Amino acid sequence: KHNAIFKPARATFLANGYDDTSMDKIAAVAGVSKPTIYKHFGDKDGLFRATMAAEIAEAAGHTLAMLEALPATRNLERDLRRLARQHLADVMQPHLIRMRRRLIAEAERFPQLAATWYRNGAEKGHETLAAVFSALAARELLQIDDALVAAEQFNWLVLIPLNRAMFITRPVNTRELHQAADRAVDIFLAAYGSQRPQRR
Repeated sequence: KHNAIFKPARATFLANGYDDTSMDKIAAVAGVSKPTIYKHFGDKDGLFRATMAAEIAEAAGHTLAMLEALPATRNLERDLRRLARQHLADVMQPHLIRMRRRLIAEAERFPQLAATWYRNGAEKGHETLAAVFSALAARELLQIDDALVAAEQFNWLVLIPLNRAMFITRPVNTRELHQAADRAVDIFLAAYGSQRPQRR
């Protein structure tokens, strides 16, 4: 029952927004009773939080194996490109873009929901990536003074297309996303790669 509620809840939140989504509506779409939802999630706020957490975990799972393997890479540029392409493809999924829009619309009224999304998404991702970059720097594959700053810069360079997608609705062009991801890696390696001139 717990898992069966997620997809109907997500679809209903995305279609109607937080305010116009009722527990009765979710229960009807999910084919469960309202008390069942309360039993599993407590209230609508709890259900919305759980839905976001599930989305974040699903997206993060796609790149986790790549991140774990990156410290042992034999071809950093190639593997960074693969990571960047996968990460951008994950966040550019239409339902995740719609979820971001809904969350931003509700951020002032429900700041904890927005904070949870950021903490479990971008912030946690930056910390994980920083640890990977530190390991690569120890192998002298990167030149990094502050791994966390480098991780944030890499992430937002890769996600430049996401900013446009938040405002402009059009089909995702995979070729364009790959090009954007590759450009982000080129810029990152120009700034932090082992082949760039040493600082004096």
